[in-house]
Amino acid sequence: MDIGLSSYGAAPIPELLTEIERAAADGFSRFWLGEHGGWDPLTVFAALGDRAPGIEVATSVVGTYPRHPLALAAQALTTHAATGGRLTLGVGPSHAPVVEGRYGLTWQPPVQHTREILDVLGRVLRGEEVEVRGQVVTAVGGVAAPGVTPPSLLLAANGPRMLALAGEQADGALTMWTTPRFLDEVVVPTVTTAAAGRAAPRIVVGLLASVTFDVDGTRERVDAGFRQAATLPTFRALLDRQGSAGPADTLVAGDEAAVEKAVGRFADAGATELIIFPVGLPEDQGRTVALSADLARRHRG
Repeated sequence: MDIGLSSYGAAPIPELLTEIERAAADGFSRFWLGEHGGWDPLTVFAALGDRAPGIEVATSVVGTYPRHPLALAAQALTTHAATGGRLTLGVGPSHAPVVEGRYGLTWQPPVQHTREILDVLGRVLRGEEVEVRGQVVTAVGGVAAPGVTPPSLLLAANGPRMLALAGEQADGALTMWTTPRFLDEVVVPTVTTAAAGRAAPRIVVGLLASVTFDVDGTRERVDAGFRQAATLPTFRALLDRQGSAGPADTLVAGDEAAVEKAVGRFADAGATELIIFPVGLPEDQGRTVALSADLARRHRG
């Protein structure tokens, strides 16, 4: 099982690029960066170029709104080429409050929307020309990207239909706020069944983690900092299905032995990769990165 490291991307770009180089030196398999109202992850990775050899870069995630899939494919292929073929493109439809409140766009049924986006995006990333006139997307043409192999494409998914779509039309699923039991009983079998006849899917799990002496205090900070996520319909439905009150219930925290044991449970449940989101006080985050780097070196591949 691979172990990658995530950043919230709040630093100036030169510092963020140095952070990626440090993660490469530490032995992490991938560096993950998502959209959080700041830097564009794909542009950051393109700026990285051929620096930080030995580590792949990945988005967790970029939204399918407001991008047209042809434009997103062009940006992703450009970034993939600029980084020497090291990109994993994680995409997702985001959430209605973001799409409507931030962008002023109309939220569409996510499964139909995402299916049509992936139908265009996946084929164009593979070098194909498309002519699609669907309910959601009209797309005609392709992207000229000579000499570039397709990046891996993951879909952010938590509900059963989106998980199935990840197996059918992407290279796997990227999920968050998931417990090992839910991963084993729902996520892995749903994605794997849907991917029958294709390459074994990637099952990537985002994990809030903290190596700390103050588990209760860290849990309280996570509850306060991530409480809003529990109000988003997609995440709320997932948390309810697995019996979690909120994101803090999915936190992995404790000393090094406890966190390592928890990581093992995700591997046993079928995760092919973890994305570590270090949380807690600065010194706890440092301990978390150190342990995760050690685990990444030992478990890589």
